[in-house]
Amino acid sequence: MNTAAPGASSATGAETEAGATTGAENEAGAGDDDGYDAATSSFVERFAADLTQAGMQRMASRVFACLLASDGGSLSSAQLAERLRISPAAVSGAVRYLAQVHMVSREREPGSRRELYRLDENVWYEAILDREQLITRWAATLRAGEEALGPRTPAGRRVRETHDFLKFMQSEVEGMLERWRAQRRSLSREE
Repeated sequence: MNTAAPGASSATGAETEAGATTGAENEAGAGDDDGYDAATSSFVERFAADLTQAGMQRMASRVFACLLASDGGSLSSAQLAERLRISPAAVSGAVRYLAQVHMVSREREPGSRRELYRLDENVWYEAILDREQLITRWAATLRAGEEALGPRTPAGRRVRETHDFLKFMQSEVEGMLERWRAQRRSLSREE
């Protein structure tokens, strides 16, 4: 199954799209280079591969990893296209997906018509909260499924065990997020 965004090349990690760098070079000035070298590119591709293997769309994984590796946490479409050697259309499709799952937001660069794509400040926290809402819906459906199947049937017991596991996991995630907020505040004070 091809998980690349519409308009994206289906070649391997070093996609080259005609003209992808030309516009980026014009739009991104020398001051926008924050050390995107071979080592950074290698990290981006490796982390993107890890994210893709975990189920994220391939192009979205690459764009997310590239934003994560940028000093400012935000880049323009042209900068992303240049660094990843993909088309602006591929960037657009990836950003659309990342915005839907609350991992990236769009903003205008002050004094410019250029749109920047920025990692949400609490990207992992937000992603987990999104999953928590999903788990709440699953748990409700599983509860109804247990009743429909009969709580004393093998299928009903299996559905109930799945429900109980999800509720347990949800309570653990809530505690984990609270501990993370406390640790983050502590780390911020130390810096």
